[in-house]
Amino acid sequence: MSLSCLRNVARCNMVKVSPSSVFLSKLRGPCAEREVYTSSTQHAVVTQQNTKPDWNRAVSEAEKIVGYPTSFLSLRWVLSDEIANVALHLRKLVGSNHPLLKTAKNLIYNGKNNMQAWGLIVLLVSKAAGHSPEIPDMEQDKAAGVLHSQRALAEVTEMIRTSHLVHKGLVNMNAPKIGPGDPDDMMFGNKIALLGGDYLLANSCSELANLRNQELVELMSSAVRDLAEAEFLGERDEQNNPLPSRPLPEEQREAASEWECVLQPLPMNGVRGCARREWVARHVLAAGALLGKSCSAALKLAGHASALQTQGYLFGCHLALAWQAFLDLEAFSGPEPRSFSLVGAPLAFTLQARPQLYELIEQGRRSVHDVDYHALYQAVLEGDGIEQTKQLQREHISTACEVLDSFPNCDARTALANIIVAMHP
Repeated sequence: MSLSCLRNVARCNMVKVSPSSVFLSKLRGPCAEREVYTSSTQHAVVTQQNTKPDWNRAVSEAEKIVGYPTSFLSLRWVLSDEIANVALHLRKLVGSNHPLLKTAKNLIYNGKNNMQAWGLIVLLVSKAAGHSPEIPDMEQDKAAGVLHSQRALAEVTEMIRTSHLVHKGLVNMNAPKIGPGDPDDMMFGNKIALLGGDYLLANSCSELANLRNQELVELMSSAVRDLAEAEFLGERDEQNNPLPSRPLPEEQREAASEWECVLQPLPMNGVRGCARREWVARHVLAAGALLGKSCSAALKLAGHASALQTQGYLFGCHLALAWQAFLDLEAFSGPEPRSFSLVGAPLAFTLQARPQLYELIEQGRRSVHDVDYHALYQAVLEGDGIEQTKQLQREHISTACEVLDSFPNCDARTALANIIVAMHP
């Protein structure tokens, strides 16, 4: 699946939403600066917040519902000779401070700080929606209540996600400052990251092709395109770490565009200089699109109508955004960290309110390690960036719950609701 194949698709019959459709207003939700939930939905979320189920318990119970035994759906990929060789070589990087080590740790760590349960989300959505009675019995996993093709799609989703994270561990060897560590070790780590990521991506493409569904390939190809576009959004330091754009007064911002088709590229009009829109666009491209389109594709495999496929996309997209808001808040919920995301929502809202703080961001043009994190941390605590981020998270959680209401009431839907509630700090 080459990048040249990830073209703009004019034909969007599978998940296209007409301007008069009620779904269009929801599709605009991630980019809109307005509350989109109803009072009844808000009440339900508040009720769920008070229960606060444990994350690990919610995920463990969900795994039992769909027969999901591990955070990496298929052990055949983990135990293959190629991955075994990568793991063997990875041991040579211990002590080198290569970013790939941190990526590997985050992938293996099975805790609340990890969102490698994307395949689980896809399978839960698949089971919650059910499938067409016309699908032959031999294509069904009756014990789990999903299709074999949907399980394969969930594997594809996790492999694409993992390959993207592994590729992001590459170090720019041409940068004047690449951090501590032997340059030879850094170069070796780059080779492992490149080959390991390519192996997972190649296998995901092969598995996707085996499903023999052209529309499905189009949809998932657009998700890979979005992941690539996410790496070119906004400013970057010399190590390709993302930096926020300079905040602009409202009168200087470009008129905003809305989404009208899942397959088309996300419009960038009105994104730069607006804290909320830039945050949403960045994380829709880097995460939300893949999860949302995977959920939509799962419903496509089950023979559901395009309207429900769009609902699946909306659910995955808002769920990923709510999760990202949760991750952004974690840095400010405990002891002061040595560093944190410069494109996180709390800092984005703080910079919007105090544009003069952007001078501290300018110090990170060569390396984000040159940024005065302590000063930015204190500025976030003194402002209302944390509260705005919590409100942002509540909005996306509420919208995800509202979309979830369109699915039949069953154990899979309940498991999804419990996972959503467990995101609250």
